[in-house]
Amino acid sequence: MSLIPWLRWNEAPSRLSSRRPAELVLETLMMELAGQMREAERQQWERGNAVRKICTGVDYSWLASAPRPTYDLSPGERLQLEDVCAKIHPSYCGPAILRFRQLLAEQEPEVQEVSQLFRSVLQEVLERMKQEEEAHKLTRQWSLRPRGPLALATFKTRARISPFTSDIRTISEDVERDTPPPLRTWSMPEFRAPKDD
Repeated sequence: MSLIPWLRWNEAPSRLSSRRPAELVLETLMMELAGQMREAERQQWERGNAVRKICTGVDYSWLASAPRPTYDLSPGERLQLEDVCAKIHPSYCGPAILRFRQLLAEQEPEVQEVSQLFRSVLQEVLERMKQEEEAHKLTRQWSLRPRGPLALATFKTRARISPFTSDIRTISEDVERDTPPPLRTWSMPEFRAPKDD
């Protein structure tokens, strides 16, 4: 017996998965939906058996088991769900599955309701992705905004405030033009250049 197959555990895998992450997310989410639908169908069948056992008082399940009808998604609904699943980012796949399982445990839906519950969870995840993307975009815009003296210089060029110039004509304009400006107090700067005599 050769030990070579046993010693290969530390070698690198010969071939990495050639599938894209979006395909893996799609497959994972759809497998989760199929598994949860089977589980909901099993629970629904067990509840039906318990009700029949209570109503009749006799358990004939050991005698013959009728084939259980299986619920399947329509092709259109499956394609719609696959389309929504393809939009989910891989980092949101795990939280989506956890939220789906949590809602199933809380509500215990019928088999027909599982796909609508799954769709609502996917819509929640897409909304959360959109909100986080918008917040990230705003953060990126804020961090790329110029700061310091450059920002002040751009502000100064955009808005010039001249409190002593006005386009509004006044009645006493001629009088104001001929009188010298009042001397300012020592704490106020002089805004006009001195006139040369």
